[in-house]
Amino acid sequence: MTIARFKDLCVDVSSPSEMVAFWGRVIGLTAPADNPNVLVGDAPEKTIWMCKVPETKTVKNRVHLDLITGAIEDLEREGAKVLIPASEDQQWTVMTDPEGGEFCGFVRDTVPAYRLMELIVDSAEPEKQARWWAGVVGGDFMSRPGTPYFWLENVPGLPFRYWVFVPVPEPKTVKNRVHWDVTAPALQPVLDAGATLLRPKDDEIGWHVCADPEGNEFCVFLPPEESS
Repeated sequence: MTIARFKDLCVDVSSPSEMVAFWGRVIGLTAPADNPNVLVGDAPEKTIWMCKVPETKTVKNRVHLDLITGAIEDLEREGAKVLIPASEDQQWTVMTDPEGGEFCGFVRDTVPAYRLMELIVDSAEPEKQARWWAGVVGGDFMSRPGTPYFWLENVPGLPFRYWVFVPVPEPKTVKNRVHWDVTAPALQPVLDAGATLLRPKDDEIGWHVCADPEGNEFCVFLPPEESS
């Protein structure tokens, strides 16, 4: 039994209008006329909020998106830059968005209209992280012998195929610029599972800001009667 459900994604940005335009084009989402700082698709879970923040990017993002594309040049024409080209040992291209945020492009012969393929989370202990999130939001815990990464599939509501946790040596030092939101019937089961409450709902925000066991921020949205 899960205790929360994936809701949407949020990206901290300096220029919402520029980033909405870029990510909308490369993923295949649109911004509604009445809210130009958010991208939406044909399901609520495909929503991506572009949240203006005063902090600029200073370190490698510990959370990033992987996209499907017909050609890396297509992403470059939209404003992305190649950071690490694909090679025989690495079948993807590491790129940066217009504000320097890392993401990866995977070239495929068939390109869907909605091109977000997976969410990647850098982790000190990726197996524990994947199992923890499987316990919170459900889905199938997956691994492959001989590989150090772990992932989730078939997560209820997840608007992309894979949620991947990969090992990195460096610790988390700053707030993630990409995070996810969840909905939950109540906050306490999320905290009992091992999350930390960073900021409760208050007069300024209508959600609870939490962190998972490795400090990755996520927001918990409760039903109106349970929001206090």
